[in-house]
Amino acid sequence: MGLTEFTRDDPIFTDESVLRDSYRPQELLERDKELGEYQSALQPIINGAPPKNIFLYGQTGVGKTVATRLVLKRLINDQENYDDLDIQVVELNCKSASSSYQVSVDLVNKFRDAESMISSTGYPATRVYQMLWDHLNHLDATHVLIVLDEIDSIGSDDDILYQLPRANDNENVQDCWVGVIGISNDFTFRDNLSARVKDSLCEEEIHFPPYDAGQLRTILQQRASKAFRDDVLSDDVIPLCSAFAAQESGSARQALKLIYKAGDLARSREEERVEEHHVRDARTLIEKGKVQDELESLPIQSQLTLYSLLQLEVEGETPCKRAEIYDRYQVVAQIVDADVVSDRTIHDRISQLRLKGFVEHDERNDGIRGGSYYQYSLDVRPEIVEDALRQSSRVAELFD
Repeated sequence: MGLTEFTRDDPIFTDESVLRDSYRPQELLERDKELGEYQSALQPIINGAPPKNIFLYGQTGVGKTVATRLVLKRLINDQENYDDLDIQVVELNCKSASSSYQVSVDLVNKFRDAESMISSTGYPATRVYQMLWDHLNHLDATHVLIVLDEIDSIGSDDDILYQLPRANDNENVQDCWVGVIGISNDFTFRDNLSARVKDSLCEEEIHFPPYDAGQLRTILQQRASKAFRDDVLSDDVIPLCSAFAAQESGSARQALKLIYKAGDLARSREEERVEEHHVRDARTLIEKGKVQDELESLPIQSQLTLYSLLQLEVEGETPCKRAEIYDRYQVVAQIVDADVVSDRTIHDRISQLRLKGFVEHDERNDGIRGGSYYQYSLDVRPEIVEDALRQSSRVAELFD
């Protein structure tokens, strides 16, 4: 049939951009409590007092970054009412940084033009910190807020999260007040912080819980009214998208991605309405794509561990103990001629798979004799895991 003409005659969407990650909403629905806590934590700045250090946590897609953007925009606008304030904001996403050193280098470069940026190696940490303090002291500002998004990326090397919140107390910065807003997608990250960092960074904590189905429905209704043509969505599309997203993650981002993909499928199939079956097809495609993307980044030992659990799941042997997974793993590793690693290493691989959403665990307690232990099962539909594992050249032969 060949190519057809590109036209703007879209039977499904009026403005699909409002469903995409790059869209910046002007309001944040279903987060009044969290926004109120956020504004309260920032109130000392408007009063001309030192800022509090704020720690936001909650999983991806629950509004942390959008809330930060909206609250800080309001703060910057409202400072115009007061002649004695000059508030500046420095934002850094730490996703590509794996250490405090890298974060400090990236912050220094936020204050420099392209020609004078420093490299990520070659400087003592104390020198990089001094560059950062110098830049902050030379700012013509009363308050500087440093926003560190996805700070869990730096792992256990949390020195920067001690240095920044205490920059004034340690007299490293004297010409302006420094406040830190840390944002983490990892619930356990706070628990792993050193005691001195918790005392400094977590002065004010704001938890963003997952959205429930009702809240997601409100969010989708607002976005859908802008994104889709009138009467294109069947009545069950928004409730189904909301239910799926609430059940799996409570993420507005996931709910929006699902309804967008459903609309895209209807458009590509040249159908006039978005129906329930489009949502179900979209869910499968999204899940397959996510699993495949994650699997491609996994080392072979993790793939073999996942295959072992998949086989136990198919055989009806899950939930199962770690030892059962390891027994199966030893067999399949030998079949594909892979090194057989220790039980402890496989335990680490299982933990990695759990963090990536492939595996779930349930703690059991058999009393004094049996003690407590975890039992594991798949957290993704088996057929999707199998389809993804079949794309791995070494694991694929196990299915034969």
